[in-house]
Amino acid sequence: MILNRALILGALALTTMMSPSGSEDIVADHIGIYGVNVYQTYGPSGYFTHEFDGDEEFYVDLEKRETVWRLPEFSKFTSFDPQGALRNIATAKHNLEILIQRSNSTAATNKVPEVTVFSKSPVMLGQPNTLICHVDNIFPPVINITWLRNGHSVTEGVSETSFLIKSDYSFLKINYLTFLASDDDVYDCKVEHWGLDEPVLKHWEPEIPVPMSELTETVVCALGLTVGLVGIVVGTVLIIRGLRSGGPSRHQGPL
Repeated sequence: MILNRALILGALALTTMMSPSGSEDIVADHIGIYGVNVYQTYGPSGYFTHEFDGDEEFYVDLEKRETVWRLPEFSKFTSFDPQGALRNIATAKHNLEILIQRSNSTAATNKVPEVTVFSKSPVMLGQPNTLICHVDNIFPPVINITWLRNGHSVTEGVSETSFLIKSDYSFLKINYLTFLASDDDVYDCKVEHWGLDEPVLKHWEPEIPVPMSELTETVVCALGLTVGLVGIVVGTVLIIRGLRSGGPSRHQGPL
């Protein structure tokens, strides 16, 4: 199983690096070497981008096979050799073909993702908050995660993490949606993956406690006061009875 997963990971990486995106509903539109933050994005010829702390440092033009720095000053701190990278791709492709032969071309199994949706903080009407869609048990790491508000697609205020690899070689991914809490809006996190027969909609709606009316508050306060007074009276009676029952025994002595 580990060999099969290694094969499909390699195939995904090479497919993304060497060919344009396909016509499937779910498309591997980028490949990441996580921790290094190197990504491939499809442009006219396809290109690699290298990021640091979320900011692009440079990209590699695959057609011209050259490094293009976002700012010329960046090239003074580091370097990148596109020709060497292409040689590494050729080596990886050769090794992948050997692994495929050793596995008898056995395909890896698509796993069924596990989806959980929750709010970042307790919901208060009219207050900004963040919805979190946590998708676990992802394999292969190709997935579409989108948000729906009242059944309509939402794109503003959406962000997501990269694929985060786990010890069993599956992945997890977290998607965020900022929103203003309203009792009129409901949300769904829509997940599409090859391991699913159909898209999964994980529903979420705010659980806002219903405020008590003035009459209810008055009744509750009266009941609390009554219970308190009854407790005081009963306690006083028990204390008096205890003192009376214990009083004569204090004066009795040996005859």
